[in-house]
Amino acid sequence: MPSVLSRSGATAWHRPDRPRTDYTGAIYGALLAASVIAGTGAFGPFPRLGLVLLLLVTGIVFWAAHVYARLAGERIHGELLTWDEVRGVARDEWPMVQAAVPPAIAVAISPLLGLGLAGTAWFALGVALAEQVLWASVAAVRAGASRRLVAVSGLVNLVFGLIIVVAKTAIHH
Repeated sequence: MPSVLSRSGATAWHRPDRPRTDYTGAIYGALLAASVIAGTGAFGPFPRLGLVLLLLVTGIVFWAAHVYARLAGERIHGELLTWDEVRGVARDEWPMVQAAVPPAIAVAISPLLGLGLAGTAWFALGVALAEQVLWASVAAVRAGASRRLVAVSGLVNLVFGLIIVVAKTAIHH
């Protein structure tokens, strides 16, 4: 079994036969996408194509930054990295980029739904928040958490998302 770096920076064994329970990148990516959507709305109307590109580029840049940070953290411990470890870390962090896709799709299809720019931003923000709560809940379920802990995970992530919604609303008024 190949080893990959864990989130803490320590080397851990990757078990492809076990379901993945670490959805940190997906949750963080959804929160990041929501922040991008809320932030762009603060500067007035943002062209749809520009918002789609900004969501995807931001996801890729943060993914690359997370991969670099994890790999650099491991080098501090004096361990040499292998290409398998680099690929493993890049793969583990990839959900951060994937989380930007549903809100970007929401922005892209919004004209088909008859949404103006303001409606587009709210639609994409709703998609990002729903995705964030979903990933947090899935992570808790796959980790074997109790129903109560699954609900708490979803609720905590909903609160994070609602803070972004409140900030978006406050900035616009």
